[in-house]
Amino acid sequence: MNDNKKDIGISVDTLFQENKKKLKLRILSGKTGCQRLITERDIHRPGLALAGFVDMFSFQRIQIFGNTEISYMKKMEPQQREKAFKQIFAFDIPCFLVTNNSRLPNDFRKLADEYEVPVFTTPFTTTKVIQVLGDFLDEKFAPQAYIHGSLVDVYGIGILITGRSGIGKSEVALDLVSRGHRLIVDDIVTICRRMGGLLIGTGNKTLRYHMEIRGLGIIDVQSIFGIRAIRRQKRVEVQVELVDWDKCKKVDRTGLEEKTKKILGEKIPAVLLPIYPGKNISVIIEVIALNHLMKIHGIHSAKEFEDKLTKQMSKKIKEMKDYLGRDFE
Repeated sequence: MNDNKKDIGISVDTLFQENKKKLKLRILSGKTGCQRLITERDIHRPGLALAGFVDMFSFQRIQIFGNTEISYMKKMEPQQREKAFKQIFAFDIPCFLVTNNSRLPNDFRKLADEYEVPVFTTPFTTTKVIQVLGDFLDEKFAPQAYIHGSLVDVYGIGILITGRSGIGKSEVALDLVSRGHRLIVDDIVTICRRMGGLLIGTGNKTLRYHMEIRGLGIIDVQSIFGIRAIRRQKRVEVQVELVDWDKCKKVDRTGLEEKTKKILGEKIPAVLLPIYPGKNISVIIEVIALNHLMKIHGIHSAKEFEDKLTKQMSKKIKEMKDYLGRDFE
């Protein structure tokens, strides 16, 4: 596994290109500054900065002008407004975004062109814009890991299949797809940690839904099996590591010892699955997924069996003690 954090910062142009349709963005001023970097995932509303208090100004963030900020600007005296604007533009701000298609003062737009700071406008409300950009920035700044394996949606559970090169990960994934399950990615799984510790797995856009089957070559799963056989991303919930039978020294026989793996600091259940010719790995992985679903709903088969066995043993011991207690010979 290779853990990598994304490069620190995304360009303002990336923000614009990937959100212009969703938020109906238009650029008003400062077009030449679109290569500026956004280095923080949080968003800021510069109300206090407009009032002259810049000691705690979070200038590295996207600056949002909502109805409150625009109304305050309009009520400012010309000299006061000029001073406030120049004070704000003294900072290295990535960009401004004006919500509700509000009209900015002309002097602000001129300064934006002069300092080459992009200013965008959107017809959406401030609440909507903050929600959309929050999700966008959360994804862009999320820590990432690249894992060699296959990610398959099995009965709604994201199963990450790993193991040594050539052990048959792709073949198992292909068999699962043929059984009606859905492929997210084969070969290199990109995993990012979202808010709340969610691990989301995706694939490379170029290689997505393609698989390399040794002896056959590269196949297009979407073309062969149709749209039902794929999905763009999935939460990674269980890791199944395929290992050679003769190299597996210790195998869990009861399921009472719950193993975990850490990915980007988050623990997920892990199953060590020894394989040998003729063993139906796909069926076992289906059962792993169903067993995980049962655990989510509070049903732990191994523990329930252990409890049942313990009760029976306790009952037998009690019966033996009662028998011996009545033996007076």
